[in-house]
Amino acid sequence: MFPSGSPRSLSLVFLLGMASQGISCPSRCSCQYLEVNCTGQQLQEFPVDIPLDTRQLILAANNVSYLPPVELSFLADLVYLDCRKNFLGDDLDFTFIGVARLVYLDLSFNNLSQVTFSTFSHLLSLVVLKISDNPNLVAIEKDAFANNTWLRHLDVSRTGLTFLDTSTVRDLPNLRLLGLSDNLWHCNCSFLDFITWMMESDVHFPDADNITCHTPAGLRALRMPAAEAQLHFSCLTQLHKQDYVFLGLVGFCIFLAGTMAAWLAGVCVVIYEAHASKGEEEEEEEEEEEEEDTRGPRLRALLLRGRARHRPRPGSLLIPAPSRRRSAPR
Repeated sequence: MFPSGSPRSLSLVFLLGMASQGISCPSRCSCQYLEVNCTGQQLQEFPVDIPLDTRQLILAANNVSYLPPVELSFLADLVYLDCRKNFLGDDLDFTFIGVARLVYLDLSFNNLSQVTFSTFSHLLSLVVLKISDNPNLVAIEKDAFANNTWLRHLDVSRTGLTFLDTSTVRDLPNLRLLGLSDNLWHCNCSFLDFITWMMESDVHFPDADNITCHTPAGLRALRMPAAEAQLHFSCLTQLHKQDYVFLGLVGFCIFLAGTMAAWLAGVCVVIYEAHASKGEEEEEEEEEEEEEDTRGPRLRALLLRGRARHRPRPGSLLIPAPSRRRSAPR
């Protein structure tokens, strides 16, 4: 019996590695235990006969222009893929759907022109992504790395990028290193939010001295801290022609709304006054009618009383009152 950690276990591991190597190995490639290295072999296509248990695949410095998703999906245990210095282009969407365990991916020095959500969305364990030195790379979608929450190292240096949305990198909770140097950054007011995030972030930016503005001409070769100060002044303290137009439209809308509100208020007041005066007139008419209704019986009663006073009593004689004559003066 051999104790744990004995030469027997080491020899078993060695034999397994030799067996894996002996099963298959692409021509012009070297195969060691769980590693296939095809660097600089002028390969035109993705190599075949790669051992299925390969963990590390190096295809650097070849002429490969296409990565077949089906062949890659056979390498379910692959964690390291180096494809730098090839001719890989735009057809990378859904390419890595079968290598979900991939931790390291190097696609630098290729012909990438854009990165979409579908490019790396299946690489949930990705930690290092290098897509630098792709001069045709001009666009990275806002949610391109939305599923790569474990990403710690991202390099997009020396590409054709002029703009990068802040949320693209800000929403990566584990990001620690971000390469942005020697790009064609267009430092306008839309880019100010990204520059401000750079100044306030804890992320490390290697070669920070070469992270400069390319356009406009007034900010060319200006480093990001100085560009931030310039943009703060020009974007947040000064008004441009479109700003005045916007403020004019807002003022006109406020004036129009105030005029309409005043007109509606006036109409409501007139309607209310008319209704109130009509109600008062109706009340006055009702009061007059009530007074007339009560005044008629009272007048009749008064007339009857007056007649009763001047009517002679029965059995009495009416003796005319003697007339008084004035005596003529003598």
